[in-house]
Amino acid sequence: LPVGPLRVEFSQPVNLEEVASTNPEVREGGRFAPKDCKALQKVAIIIPFRNREEHLKYWLYYMHPILQRQQLDYGVYVINQDGDEEFNRAKLLNVGFMEALKEYDYECFVFSDVDLIPMDDRNTYKCYSQPRHLSVSMDKFGFRLPYNQYFGGVSALSKEQFTKINGFPNNYWGWGGEDDDIYNR
Repeated sequence: LPVGPLRVEFSQPVNLEEVASTNPEVREGGRFAPKDCKALQKVAIIIPFRNREEHLKYWLYYMHPILQRQQLDYGVYVINQDGDEEFNRAKLLNVGFMEALKEYDYECFVFSDVDLIPMDDRNTYKCYSQPRHLSVSMDKFGFRLPYNQYFGGVSALSKEQFTKINGFPNNYWGWGGEDDDIYNR
């Protein structure tokens, strides 16, 4: 049920009550399954997070309707790193993978930064026969990849693909590097 290009605006503040009221079909814990059909995949969306509440509100506001139009059986997992130590995005993604599987038999995992929202809902959040980079055209990079092997931002891997590469590397603290490691794997 995609509509194509979207108007994504960050000028008006969004609150969680508004997100909940405009998405009544989303169950507690960020879960949704279409009523009219059986989804082709069960998708867990993993968001590494720390101190980005405003970004998260916008992400939830825009992404729930997009994911519902794509008729996905999905759950959203916001994995928070507490404290002031350097951020470890990769470790949070690994934790999200493990925690999501405790709740549901997901087949597909979309690993998404909290500040990335597609500008077209035909960018389907699902898995393919090979790992898929879903954020290949970002406004902050002039709608081009910063380099050919870039695999950061939003990526989709099946449970089998993620397991085969042994997940993300846990030893990358701070920003960058883990996505290049995954590309090479």
